[in-house]
Amino acid sequence: MKNVINFVLAAAVATATLATTAQANDLDALLKDVKANRISQASIDKKREAEFLSERADKQALLNKAKAQLKAEQDRNKRLTKEYADNEITLAQKEQELDNAKGTLGEMFGVSRSAAADAYGMISASIVSAQYPNRGEELNRMANATEIPALEDLEELWIALQTEMTESGKVEAFDVEVVNLDGVKSTENVTRIGNFNLVYNQGYLTYNDELGQVQPLAKQPAGYISGTASGFSGESSGYHALYVDPSRGAILALETRKRTIMEFYHQGKEVGYLITVLLVIGLLIFLERMLVLSSMSAKIKAQTKDLSNPNENNPLGRLLAVYQENKSADAETLELKLDEAILRETPKVERGINLIKMFAAIAPLMGLLGTVIGMILTFQTITLYGTGDPKLMAGNISLALVTTALGLIAALPLILVHSIVAGKAKSVLHKLDEQSAGLIAAIAEKESK
Repeated sequence: MKNVINFVLAAAVATATLATTAQANDLDALLKDVKANRISQASIDKKREAEFLSERADKQALLNKAKAQLKAEQDRNKRLTKEYADNEITLAQKEQELDNAKGTLGEMFGVSRSAAADAYGMISASIVSAQYPNRGEELNRMANATEIPALEDLEELWIALQTEMTESGKVEAFDVEVVNLDGVKSTENVTRIGNFNLVYNQGYLTYNDELGQVQPLAKQPAGYISGTASGFSGESSGYHALYVDPSRGAILALETRKRTIMEFYHQGKEVGYLITVLLVIGLLIFLERMLVLSSMSAKIKAQTKDLSNPNENNPLGRLLAVYQENKSADAETLELKLDEAILRETPKVERGINLIKMFAAIAPLMGLLGTVIGMILTFQTITLYGTGDPKLMAGNISLALVTTALGLIAALPLILVHSIVAGKAKSVLHKLDEQSAGLIAAIAEKESK
């Protein structure tokens, strides 16, 4: 055992000796590497220092160049500032010299510019420009010019005003392109009435000075007015009546805004339509009653001429038939029979008459209903939008007024036709009562004998 321990200790000592030797070799190599790197780093530092010195020299050169440019620009700024100030002084001197040279022409310059501006506004909107376009270009240039107008410019202004004055007294026909409301263009023969109106075979025209186009009115005025324009167009001699707008289109523009009867009618909306339905139904019943009662009266009249042969196609014939069937009865019984026959005929004669009367009473009430609805809507509009814009309330007020008018318009003829047809029915029934009384009287007279 002792031998083994000694052997192990000997081996351990040998191993430690070998490790110490290997470690000593690594430190030597590391020292060598450090020394080698030190030499290499020193070389790199020297190289970098040399590059830095070189770049510093370049930057210094650029800085010197920039400073030189700054100084040059500052010198230039001083020079331009001085030139600007000198030019301002020169400009003021020249303006003063110009004012002195213009003398009294300066006032004429202002007057001519003002006159040219006024003439341009008048001529560009004149319907004469429809026949002679592009008359205002020179005037517009003259109105906006900054120099003294030349003699030719003043002559141009004079000629333009003289042309407008001369043409305003002429009635001339000429061909021009008319742009319809749907955008379709067509060449029409147009008659110009001075500088007041343009007419052609379909009514009045207007001149759109912004687009330089001749256009029909959005809506022609009333037929009796536009009819004269249509008839006037194409005439070459004699005297012809024509409505002329002395306001150069302003009155015609107002005429086009007037509402037609149908436009007023449609403002009544649903209430107005229902009133119309009542009127139409009432008139149809009236026509039917008039035809029936007229036919009935004619047949009764024919039956009156032949009482002995009753014809049951009329009330009197049926009444006579009852009399024939009860001819042998006493007067009281016959009276009851005839009254029964008359009562049977009465609904046929008076059918629908009370309905007309009822429609005549309902129509104004519906008009009143429309009035109330219109006023409610008006107050609602005022609540939402205030009273600043009357146009917002106009529609509802129109509803109120139009329905009232429609109710009265429907009631008046219905009352009239009801009176007519009621009188007609009463006449028929009176004829039956008369004949019935005569027959009863004849029987009573016979019994008294």
